[in-house]
Amino acid sequence: MNGQTATLTPARRAADTTPAHAPDRPRPAPEAAAPAPLPSEQLLQGRKTIEISHNGTLYRLQATRLGKLILTK
Repeated sequence: MNGQTATLTPARRAADTTPAHAPDRPRPAPEAAAPAPLPSEQLLQGRKTIEISHNGTLYRLQATRLGKLILTK
C-alpha cells in the first residue's frame, strides 16, 4: 500500500464476516470417500480373460504372462 491505513465501513465489516454458506442456502454434500480398490484376482477369479459389459459395449480384460492387464473393446 501507500502508507495509508484502510478503514472498514460497517457494511464492509459485515461482508468480511459473513459465512461462506448462508443459512438460506443448502450446504454442498460432503465428498464421498473413494471406494477401496478391487483386487484384479477378485475380477479374474483364476481366469486369464474376462468379458465386461459396460454401457451396452463389450470389453475384454486380459492378464498377460508378465502380470499386466489389457482392456480391449
